[in-house]
Amino acid sequence: MKNMKIIFSICTLLVFVFSIYLYKHLTDPVQVRIEKSNKFTEGEIKSAIINLKRKFNFKGCELTDIWYTEKQSKILTEAYLKNGGGSENGIKEENVIVLLSNFNVNSSGGDGSFEPNSTQSNWSWTMNRDSKKEKWRIVSSGY
Repeated sequence: MKNMKIIFSICTLLVFVFSIYLYKHLTDPVQVRIEKSNKFTEGEIKSAIINLKRKFNFKGCELTDIWYTEKQSKILTEAYLKNGGGSENGIKEENVIVLLSNFNVNSSGGDGSFEPNSTQSNWSWTMNRDSKKEKWRIVSSGY
């Protein structure tokens, strides 16, 4: 009888945890696309995306799409390393990633700097880290 209670409790817990996991993944409104990369592992790219989702805080705006393409990331990374903050801090190319996104702006124009009821497309997010063991952080964003 005691074993049945333990088994029932474990099954109930598993159903609860699975339900939370499923709910979270089915309700995430952000569409994510990751192209194959020779520079980063899928895990490294996903880690950058997770950090971007956590740090996205544009008032009155909702993130709708995030994507990584090696070609666009390479072009924007080179510009960052040559002319942006990367030229000042000596960061290595392997520690810079650029993600792109779309987000919707509400009727207030977000914080007032965006056109109300608009969609911002191809917004870039330059992220870096100190080493492969460190977390990605956003260092700049814009067109």
